[in-house]
Amino acid sequence: MANYIISCCSTADLSREHFDRRDIHYVCFHFSLDDISYPDDLGQSINFDEFYQKMAEGAMTKTSQVNVDEFVEYFRPYLEQGLDIFHVTLSSGITGTFNSANIAKDMLKEEYPDRKIYIVDSLAASAGYGLLMDAVADRRDEGYSIDELNAWVLDNRLLDNHWFFSTTLTYFIRGGRISKTAGTIGNMLNICPLMNVDFEGKLIVREKIRSKRKVIKAIVDKMETLARDGLDYNGKCFISNSGCIEDAKAVAELIEERFPNIDGGVKIYNIGTVIGSHTGPGTVALFFWGSKRLD
Repeated sequence: MANYIISCCSTADLSREHFDRRDIHYVCFHFSLDDISYPDDLGQSINFDEFYQKMAEGAMTKTSQVNVDEFVEYFRPYLEQGLDIFHVTLSSGITGTFNSANIAKDMLKEEYPDRKIYIVDSLAASAGYGLLMDAVADRRDEGYSIDELNAWVLDNRLLDNHWFFSTTLTYFIRGGRISKTAGTIGNMLNICPLMNVDFEGKLIVREKIRSKRKVIKAIVDKMETLARDGLDYNGKCFISNSGCIEDAKAVAELIEERFPNIDGGVKIYNIGTVIGSHTGPGTVALFFWGSKRLD
């Protein structure tokens, strides 16, 4: 049994059951819905259907990351048990959590100088971050030491491919990512942006595709081009969605037709309340192991 725990933030967007089954610990971000605050606790405080329905009806959301004091209080009980900590954070390209966790680490190292605390930037988000954590759990179970695990993540995290699309630009307008004029025109033309997470862990719009049918095909085409071993890909594949399960199922069905060797079939999860506060309903994200992210 490992003498360390593996840990992440709730924004890895796997189910509570998945985290528990794989013995992956997590600390919760926070969000507010119409000024009522909640922990990002994997759909326990408010279920995902209700959350996205309220957003669709115009409810306003805000999010906040885990602060230094929260990290200190989260990490301390494990250190008191004599355990080392391997914590992987949400991408530094979209949040400052990596810095907060490192400040907490430095504070705790003074109290627990004999313990190892690794803070690693995932350069990943949502269930792509979850895919990385699932692989971390595999290697822990294979007997990797905490030092070996750190080296493996640093060597492999950019092989974790993230591609996603949105069927509405409404929340990009609301978040100020695009102008109201451009977004309104895009919605009228049924533009579905195809995006990915780049090598710095930042969200990048790669293509503007007209119609949901075409963007579903395009995202699966990206997997065919980039997945390890192409159509013979036999790794895991995760999808997350924000209140659009039928679209997620359409992507999963097409993937399973093209990639018959996927380990365990395509797994579908919910985009959590923190990531979903920024995407809004109508986003489907696809994650798999493949070519290294170089730009």
